[in-house]
Formats: sequence, C-alpha cells, structure tokens
Amino acid sequence: MFRMKLKTRLIIAFCIIILLPIALALAALFGFYTLQSRIVRQNYGYDTEDDAYVFFSNTLQLMNRYTESDYTEILNLSKTDPGRLESEDYLEEENEKLQQKSSFLIFCKDGHVVYNGYPEESSLDDEAWEDTLPSYGEAGENATAKAGYFIDGDTQSLIKQVDFICTDDSEGSVFIITSSESILPEIRTMLIEMGVAVVLILALTAGVMTVWIYRGTITPIRKLQTATKNIKEGNLDFTIDYDEEDEMGDLCRNFEEMRKRLKESTEEKMKTEQENKALISNIAHDLKTPITAVKGYSEGILDGVADTPEKRDRYLRTIFSKANEMDRLLNELTLYAQIDTNRIPYNFNKILVSEYFADCVDEIGLDLETKNIGLSYFNYADEQTIIIADPEQLMRVINNIINNAVKYMDDRKGQINIRIKDVGDFIQVEIEDNGKGIAAQDLPYIFDRFYRTDASRNSSTGGSGIGLSIVKKIIEDHGGKIWATSKLNTGTIMYFVIRKYQENIQDRTVQ
Repeated sequence: MFRMKLKTRLIIAFCIIILLPIALALAALFGFYTLQSRIVRQNYGYDTEDDAYVFFSNTLQLMNRYTESDYTEILNLSKTDPGRLESEDYLEEENEKLQQKSSFLIFCKDGHVVYNGYPEESSLDDEAWEDTLPSYGEAGENATAKAGYFIDGDTQSLIKQVDFICTDDSEGSVFIITSSESILPEIRTMLIEMGVAVVLILALTAGVMTVWIYRGTITPIRKLQTATKNIKEGNLDFTIDYDEEDEMGDLCRNFEEMRKRLKESTEEKMKTEQENKALISNIAHDLKTPITAVKGYSEGILDGVADTPEKRDRYLRTIFSKANEMDRLLNELTLYAQIDTNRIPYNFNKILVSEYFADCVDEIGLDLETKNIGLSYFNYADEQTIIIADPEQLMRVINNIINNAVKYMDDRKGQINIRIKDVGDFIQVEIEDNGKGIAAQDLPYIFDRFYRTDASRNSSTGGSGIGLSIVKKIIEDHGGKIWATSKLNTGTIMYFVIRKYQENIQDRTVQ
C-alpha cells in the first residue's frame, strides 16, 4: 500500500481544504442558480436564462416584471370595462392573486382610498396611504407594465398605477403595491440553501482531511505509546513493526534501534556485573589459600615449630612465595580494571629477541624446577632479531600462559617447550605443554573472560578466570594475534606473534 510522507499529506490537505470547498461551492452555486433560474423564468415569464440573470442582478426590474401580467390585465380593463374595476368582488379576487406574489391592491376614488387590500394591519392607515400614493394622472399616458414608483420609508414598496374614469365620472386609480421586504422568495431560499451547502462542504472537507491525516499517524503513535510504556516498566523484549516510508516510519525505526541498543547495553551491563561478581568470588577464593598458608607458617615460626635454621628458612621461603602469589593476584585484578577501561600502561621498547627470551626462560625455569616440571627452549630466529614490545607486559603474557598450563598438568611428569620462530615480518612464539589438553568445543572460547573448560577442577586449582583474556588483550595491543591448538590427553600449544622491528616499514597490521 502506497504511503506518503506526513509533510506531503499536510500540503495536500491544505490545498484540498482551500480549493475543494471553493470548487464545490461554485458547483453548488451553479446548480442552485440553474434551478432558481428555471423557477424565475416560470414565475416571472422570462424566456431565456440570460433574462433571468439580468433580473437576478436587478431586483427592482424583477419586481416590475413580477406583477406585469396583473398590471396589463387591469390596464386593459380600464380601457374596455372600467366599471369592473370598481367591483369589490373583482378587487378581492385580484387581490388574492396578488397576495401570492407578495403584492396587494389599493383603489382610490378622487384621491380617497375606497379599497385597501393589504393582507394584514398596515403601519399606514388609509389617510397615510392617500398622502403617500401618487395623485391621479401622475403615471402619465406612457405608463407601462414595466414602469412604477419606488417609495422608501416604512413600506419600501414598488407602486404601479392605472388611472381611469369611473362610471360616475369621478377619477379612479388602481395601485398594485409590491413590498420589497417579502419579494423574491426564490432568491432568499437560494441564499439560505447556498449558506447551508457551503457549511456542509467545509465540514465534510475538514472531516475527510482530518480522518485521512489521523489514520496516517495514529497507528505509529499508538505503537510508540505502547513501546514507551514497556520501556518505562523495564520491558525491552518487544519490537515495533512499522516500516512505512514516511516520517512516522523513520521515527519508529529510530525508536526500535534505540530499543535494541538499550537492550544490548542493559544485557552488557548485567553481564559485566555478573563477571565482576565472579571475579570477586574467584579472587577471594584464590587469596584464601595463600593467606591460610602464610598464617599457618607464621604461627609455626612464632610457636617454635621451626626449631632449626633450615626449617625456619623453608617456612620463610614458603611465606615469601605465598606473598608473591597474593601480589600476583592483586596485580591481575588491577590489570583487569585497566583492561575494562582500556588504560593498560605500556612502555614500548626495542627488544633483542634472543637475549629477552633467554632471560625469561632462566627466570621461569627456576620456578618450574621447584614444581618438578621440565622446560626446553629453542630459538630458531636470527640472533639479531629485534621486536617492539613492552617487556613487562610481554613477560606477563608468558607467565600467564605457563601458569595456566601448570594448573592443568596431569600427574605424569610435566614438560613445557618454548620455541621462537621467524615468520617473515613477525616472530612466532610457541609454548607447548603435555597437560590434559582442551576439548575442541572449548577451544574457541578459552580467551573469553571468566571462561572455564573445567569449572570443578579450576575451583580447586584456583585462578580468576581472566588470565588468558589478559594475554589476548596485551598481544592485540602489540599489533599481534594469539591462538591455540590442543589434543585431549596429549597437550596444548599456544601461539602468538609479535611484529619485528623494521626501520623502513611502519604500522603494518597482522593479516
């Protein structure tokens, strides 16, 4: 179904409201004029429509024509049978006919009113009429049916005069008086009908335009009202299905987009809150173990259980190790907050790959040795290869990967292999373990925050669940990428690449 814009609707409605009533009024006027012209021609004896138009525009002329036939009849009788004009019966009969034309007769004899055919009590008595009416002979010999006198004042009437000599040789005058106040009922009726028609046309036009515009806007407005009520009540699980190509359609689509974003924001906020709760729970769990150990070994020293130098030294080393573990957990929590706000502090420098990773392996090897885990290191890159990296954060990456591998080592003797390879513009670091491995369905999600492949095992071994997500963030901030391969009961290999330093090439991206 074709839909037009609200602006177009309003323009069309404005034009229709202005033009349609005018056109309909003109059509109604023409129709009424045609009808009334026919009535006027029949009532007043006009032969053509042009004649009717002339007398519509000339009321006095029409009033003259209105009683033309009656005047002609009386004029003829004044010449052929003047005695009949003196008959009261004839005057009554003729007066009744004239009353149908809003006219009446007055008969004067020697200047005195003999017969007054006014249908009701007149504001003028006979004496007043005698003073008002013209005298005998004033009409003249050239008086015709289309000639008359118009008298103003209270009567406002058109007077036609027929003079004749009565049978007793007195001077008689018959007056046909037509009141202008009650003349032309057809025109008055036409004007009333025209007024009613114009009002009806305006009302109909306004009503149709109102309904047309209302129907084009009420549906989307109701949908928006329902949508705002849902949002007010906290319900975001709905859709606004109004896709018309108009302003209201644009508004509904924008509102729907806002709803989707608000829902996504709300879901993201809820997810973040859940993650924060999980992080606090994990950190609290992980801190509990080293704190308990520190308290236990400290009490052992205070109570004298460590009664030899060797025993005290072992207790102190354990306390120091657990303190370092707590420090690592707190640093991890701080780094998580920095990741969440994209404010990890980096200090990028040129790093010689061979020296840096050799130092890393020496540091890691001491810790792994105490856990009875073997470590092998292979550097296949050129000895002069340089990368741009933050040494502290890169060390955090390696530690997090190896610590994660150690947590999931099997009972068999653990082994970790570190390999450095040159792959064109990047160096590739591979860290391989012989742990329990990762199931194929879990592998795509291991870098997501708080994701655990084995929740029961992880809760016993500790871990905040954000170690690998931190690793991914740091590597990506270095312009590299990280991935993994794994096989159950065989082990896992973590891969990540870091761009090599090249003086003439800058800002390349990892493909």
